[in-house]
Amino acid sequence: MAEIKSHEFDGFLERSARNYRLFVIYGPDRGLVSERAGQIAAKTGVALADPFSLIKLDVTDLQKDQGRLLDEAGALGLFGGDKLIWIRGAANEKYLVDSLQILSGNPPEATYIIVEAGDLKKGSLLRKIAEPARSVATIACYADDGRALNALIDVELSEAGLRITPAARQALVELIGGDRIASRNEVRKLALYCRGQETIEEQHVIDIIGDASAISVDDAVDAVLSGNSGSFLHAMQKIISSKTAIFLVLQACLKQFQLIDSMRAEMEEKRLQPGQVMQTMARHLHFRRKPIIEQALRTWSADAVARETNRLQAAILQSRKRSSMEDTIALQTLLSTTLQSARR
Repeated sequence: MAEIKSHEFDGFLERSARNYRLFVIYGPDRGLVSERAGQIAAKTGVALADPFSLIKLDVTDLQKDQGRLLDEAGALGLFGGDKLIWIRGAANEKYLVDSLQILSGNPPEATYIIVEAGDLKKGSLLRKIAEPARSVATIACYADDGRALNALIDVELSEAGLRITPAARQALVELIGGDRIASRNEVRKLALYCRGQETIEEQHVIDIIGDASAISVDDAVDAVLSGNSGSFLHAMQKIISSKTAIFLVLQACLKQFQLIDSMRAEMEEKRLQPGQVMQTMARHLHFRRKPIIEQALRTWSADAVARETNRLQAAILQSRKRSSMEDTIALQTLLSTTLQSARR
């Protein structure tokens, strides 16, 4: 059994990766899955630019020819030497699982096999075959935590010869994450934007990274809570133009009011001030959103929050029952909530 945890991967890559022929890399962070697959591929020593040495397959290719993986694994390279079979888009396809089970019992001597998979749940077919097998290295790729994101920032900015202030670092960490490749590209974009300067300031991060989510339901929700009807209509116009479902704004607004309801209950039970409850229950919020939520805590009473939550839930139910009126119901409900916020 060779299950490689996230914090063990770098050491595994340097010391042990060449001892394996079979790799299953999976997880919800598709960017990290792809990045680690590429790192392992480079470590095999196979000539990746040689089409006779590297065979890239999508899982649908195997669906058309379910014995192809075994055939490719058993075939000798045209000019000798090791070769690599790189499979992408895997899940729990039985033909892939069956082939991997056979190969794990008798690993090929001159072929490496890398399988890129999505978010495989514990007990799924592919993991049930790969994890107990001594000949298969299984590597889970979950979204980067704060430590991993800070390490990523340090590596990229060090290569660019840039420093970053603590405030800028905090802002950057809160704006990236979820997908390793997307996060790395955002940091590189920031480094390019700040080329010629010595230190990255918070305003640099806001200027260049803040646009990464220009079309976001958070903008609309924040406008609702702030009571700013102009900003709300502008945000909704961007969302509609992007073909984003308006229902998502309604749903996000409900979740925000549910959070405010929980925070108000905590305040009343423990006699806390809004700033105190924000420190414990709002850590996950983006730093630019925190003042808006704190202000909402001060202006919305518990009874008013409960009434608005019920109204949003009723609107969601109506939008589901009358799908042809979904956009109209969402817009009217959200605008009404915005005006309620303005009055408060």
